[in-house]
Amino acid sequence: MKAVRLLVAALAALVFAVPAAAQDKFKVGYLRVMDDAQAILADKADLYAKRGIDVELVEFQSGTDLIKAIVGGQLHSGVLGFTNAIAWASRGADLKVVGGAQNGYHAMIVREDAGIDGIADLKGRTIASQREGSTADTVLKGVVFKQAGLAASDVNVMGVSPQVAVQSLVAKRVDGAFLFEPQASIAKAIAPVKEIYEIGEVWPFPCMVVITSGDVLKSRKEDLWKTLDAQKDAIDMLQQRPEEAAKYIAAEFIAEPTLKTLDGREVLREAIITEAIKTQVFNAALTDQERSRMQEIAGIMQESGALKTRDGSAFDVEAILDLSWQKERSL
Repeated sequence: MKAVRLLVAALAALVFAVPAAAQDKFKVGYLRVMDDAQAILADKADLYAKRGIDVELVEFQSGTDLIKAIVGGQLHSGVLGFTNAIAWASRGADLKVVGGAQNGYHAMIVREDAGIDGIADLKGRTIASQREGSTADTVLKGVVFKQAGLAASDVNVMGVSPQVAVQSLVAKRVDGAFLFEPQASIAKAIAPVKEIYEIGEVWPFPCMVVITSGDVLKSRKEDLWKTLDAQKDAIDMLQQRPEEAAKYIAAEFIAEPTLKTLDGREVLREAIITEAIKTQVFNAALTDQERSRMQEIAGIMQESGALKTRDGSAFDVEAILDLSWQKERSL
């Protein structure tokens, strides 16, 4: 019996040792869009490992699900739209924006046969975009439509994933789609569509940021900073060597080695992704101008009722910023 008890105890120790080891991994959440390329590239090019941090990359289908995982303690950090952070922070969640990621590339891609030449022509039409409350949805309704004199109710907006948005556009279930990269480049390569607007050219803003919890900042700050260093390394590669970066991440976005274009050509997926990378503006730091734009977007959210404070005052974006990493790195 004693031998049996010892065996059971040894097995129990082995079983419980696995979760303990797994907890040592630093879990980073991401979305499969070019906006999160630095998080993906840092993993695929072993940049996290080179910085001495063992990272588990966890994919999510929406920023809402990703932020819930951070709030719930299942993730240590994530690259996602900052509107998710301020929406949850306004309800008491202990969240912090600790770094920049990507400045808002969102293109309005429409079918060539739809008779749409500008944003104002979308009135009464159906388009695909991100889910309601997302950063893309906020700037689409609060900036893009507003600049064109449209109310949010003037356009039927389907909130879906970027992949479904492309599928809906190609299948002619929608007249247009408000797309990230590389979905915008993919759509233009495989379907008779055209780009009529790109918000980064008209109204640049920090779309994706790095978000964590206050608890992680206290308990694993050193590990968090290592992930930020690795993502900064990835951003340097994306900006300076896009062809090299594309070799690491192309398969994450396009399953087949080649993509058949509208004119019948077979194009290497790396070529498509290289061009998509070049459309992006990545930045690991948050500038004064970008923080001002974040405050402006918070105001848009409050005006629409998507963001509320307990006393009705303006939400202070600075309250959820912790830029100690970028200050330490002199970015």
